[in-house]
Amino acid sequence: MRIAALDQGTTSTRVLVVTQNGSADIQHSLRHQQHHPHPGWVEHDPLELLSNIQRCLESTGRVDAIGIANQGESCLAWDAKTGEPLSPVIVWQDNRTSGEIAKLRIDGAEMLTLERAGLPLDPYFSASKLAWIVQNLPAAQSALKAGRLRLGTTDAYFLDRLAGVFATDVTTASRTSLMNLSTGQWDTDLCELFGVPIETLPEIRDTVGHFGEIGATPITASIVDQQASLYGHGCRAEGDAKITFGTGAFALTLTGDHIIRAPEKGLLATIAWQIGGKPTYAMDGGVYDASAAVEWAGRLGLFSDFSELASFDESPAISRQLAFVPALSGLGCPHWDRSASALWVGMNGGTTRQDLCQSLLEGVALRSAEVITAMDGFLNVTDRLSIDGGLARSPYFAQFLSDALQRCIVTQRFDELTSFGCAALAAKGIGVDLKPPHNTSTKFRPKISPDEALGWRATFSDAVKRCRDWR
Repeated sequence: MRIAALDQGTTSTRVLVVTQNGSADIQHSLRHQQHHPHPGWVEHDPLELLSNIQRCLESTGRVDAIGIANQGESCLAWDAKTGEPLSPVIVWQDNRTSGEIAKLRIDGAEMLTLERAGLPLDPYFSASKLAWIVQNLPAAQSALKAGRLRLGTTDAYFLDRLAGVFATDVTTASRTSLMNLSTGQWDTDLCELFGVPIETLPEIRDTVGHFGEIGATPITASIVDQQASLYGHGCRAEGDAKITFGTGAFALTLTGDHIIRAPEKGLLATIAWQIGGKPTYAMDGGVYDASAAVEWAGRLGLFSDFSELASFDESPAISRQLAFVPALSGLGCPHWDRSASALWVGMNGGTTRQDLCQSLLEGVALRSAEVITAMDGFLNVTDRLSIDGGLARSPYFAQFLSDALQRCIVTQRFDELTSFGCAALAAKGIGVDLKPPHNTSTKFRPKISPDEALGWRATFSDAVKRCRDWR
């Protein structure tokens, strides 16, 4: 039994093939271009993404089922008859709709989005991006008049083009701000609020189910990448949590069969997965810049190889009053402030490149600690927190995060947990339970006192306040 999991992410597309005996190997991986036509705009070429998915699938050989994990909020428009893209993919990081979002907030519309979708007003989510396409692109307007416009997140585009099925799954739909979280269906009032024609949207389906075939191989799971990661980490019980450090840092905690709404803390109610018509809910908090901040520092010449970030000779930068707030794309949870700017606080004539790199890693960890601390106010988040992604490979980062959160942090040698979670769900779709891959984990436990950790977080909170005040 061989299962292929396609992970179509923000910077690359990769395919993992998992077998029933526990082997799991990346068969192919391809990076794609990031386009920034204007400040704050982030786009991908839909045809490049589609081609990369096809090339990854070609590398797998025969498989018994396919799962697809997608970027989440990234979305586009295409022609229902020809399949031709009518827009670029507008990526989740894109903030071109900040002005429209501000107007909706002034009009008091956030009460509706929080009540129905469980989400605040933010350009991060798909709704305002899809509305921008309808309002600004003549090709989309012509297709709408002709009854040929399709709007959706990237998964719906891939499924339509590869399998002829115009559908999305409930986890992805929950990230649009157009789906009613209680019913799991598109909400007429939300669609009218944003100006998204409801008839142009895909059918919403369970996470595990039938999404068509590619050739003779069934697609049996479709899911947002962060929810796939949650499943791949083995989170199943209320309070189980993980953080994935990719382009951004995304923390999810399972809340079981009930929705926890915590807008005052900037936390998002979402769906972890839905199987057999039964939803499992989660609480979500995102940090916009994690590996993105590290890559930016590399482009600045602050380091030349990731191995330089594994350890540092000096004591933590935050203990020396040097702090970095990684708000290159603004601040996500719990602040939700796109106008905030990245900021170093506490530099002096003796500050070195190593100090700046150290404070950068610490800043990502302390932003993540803000998210978990906010979650702690609503349920008992596990004291054994599993992390993955590029930054999880830095022992310094993992230990600092453990110290800041006063929790055991667990890293995995096998770090393709997003892809594995997707594969496990796809296997479930054909009645197979996949064994976790052969793996070893490393545990990092706090080495400082709770009072010292509180001091770090207070210093960082002051830096965050300064970056929000800086305009």
